Amino acid sequence: MGACIPWRIAAASRLWKGEGAPVQFAIENADWAIRWVGEHICKEINIFEPGSVEVTVSPERLSNRIVHFGSQYMWLDWGVHMPRGNKFVTSFFHGKREDGPDVSEHIDRFLQSVPKLSTIVAAAGLVERRLLSWGVPREKLIRIPIGVDTEAFNIPSPEEKRDARNRFGISPERVVVGSFQKDGIGWGDGEEPKFIKGPDILVSSLAKLKQLGVPVTAFLTGPARGYVKKELTRLGVPFVHTYIKNHSELSNCYHALDIYFVTSREEGGPMGLMESMASGVPVVSTYVGMAPDLIADGLTGGLVESEDGCEIAAKAMQLLDRTKQDNFIQIEARKAVLHAGWPAVAREHWLKVYMPLLNDG
Repeated sequence: MGACIPWRIAAASRLWKGEGAPVQFAIENADWAIRWVGEHICKEINIFEPGSVEVTVSPERLSNRIVHFGSQYMWLDWGVHMPRGNKFVTSFFHGKREDGPDVSEHIDRFLQSVPKLSTIVAAAGLVERRLLSWGVPREKLIRIPIGVDTEAFNIPSPEEKRDARNRFGISPERVVVGSFQKDGIGWGDGEEPKFIKGPDILVSSLAKLKQLGVPVTAFLTGPARGYVKKELTRLGVPFVHTYIKNHSELSNCYHALDIYFVTSREEGGPMGLMESMASGVPVVSTYVGMAPDLIADGLTGGLVESEDGCEIAAKAMQLLDRTKQDNFIQIEARKAVLHAGWPAVAREHWLKVYMPLLNDG
């Protein structure tokens, strides 16, 4: 980017040596996953290594630092233009050639940039294996899960569950299915669906549950849900849609749920997967992101390898029947994500990514 050029020249001329913490985590201004990940990692590392990591939304001034980009898209936008004295790290959450020509072109650009990167962080085993198959060197690749706040997201008491439903006007007899993501194009109403997030699969799954006689209510959060709301209205599936002011308020939303759906065609996490499981909410997910790493089918949730709404609904029926008998799945789901609490995830970043680079001259 043009803003980098004067700082790159100054650094090359030794007029600028940089400033700030030795590790800089570049995040986006938007209040969503990339920002949350960077802020949590920095907060937790600075508890045991004060002043060692900072977040930034303006990486153009950085010089002689370890710069961790929150996504490979940010890396390609900024990294090639920045001073060469930096050591570069990027997270690579998702993307495959089948996602379309634009994504395929992006992958080609990313692979060409790999020699300039010191480390690539992947959250999911599925993505890690994909990167290796594309020729990314094993020694540059580290797998660390996306984290979750296991204190903020926890299994609710019966009273907390009742209060959450009352807050959102949901009657006790409804079966509430959560979907907390952005699945429309742009930041407006989202009437045009972002099919990679599977809003059509979500609608199909909910409609099938209704057809099977389940008193289903969809619980939606996030912006750009216009397509889903329009389709659910057309199909006569009740829904609640709420906006939250900050990420921490999501915990009450999870408390209102009976089950959570991940119906995406491609994912990096998603964060909703871990937050649901930490909250004791069974998840039915397509075979994306970290779902195959965390879900043991029938034990910690439900995993489907197709993008068929009928199969997702059938899997949901199995889990709902099981949760009527006991809370085994809820407890096991939470156990499965405890290793991905933010303190542990931050420490892994420090020990496996940042310290080796700091110690390497």
